[in-house]
Amino acid sequence: MSFPSALPPADHRPRNRRRAYRLGHGAESLAALILRLKGWRILARRFKSGAGEVDLIARRGEVLAFVEVKARRSRTAALEAVSATARGRIIRAAQIFLVQNPDHADSTQRFDLMLIVPWRLPEHLTDAFRPDQLM
Repeated sequence: MSFPSALPPADHRPRNRRRAYRLGHGAESLAALILRLKGWRILARRFKSGAGEVDLIARRGEVLAFVEVKARRSRTAALEAVSATARGRIIRAAQIFLVQNPDHADSTQRFDLMLIVPWRLPEHLTDAFRPDQLM
């Protein structure tokens, strides 16, 4: 005879967090590959500072792109995932990168998005947002 368990159901959050981490890491790898195929040189992946994180930092010629990668079920969900707060953290992390890497300070900087959606080609949105738009 078995008795019902008094314990609550297992918490799946750690498993979901690991799955989300793997999905994000895979999306960033795909985005980096796409950028390389377009002639970009990847300078940093997952650049972290106390102010925030930039998924990819890439350079092609005189253009330095700070790229946020979003993998979501739809294009709309991916776009909505880049909130004003998230944009602010990305911008602050980019500023710290430039202070730490002054040889890139004279480049033309922009903030791009790479959207990864199932069953669609990755979409690279250039100059997706600007620091002055947060004000």
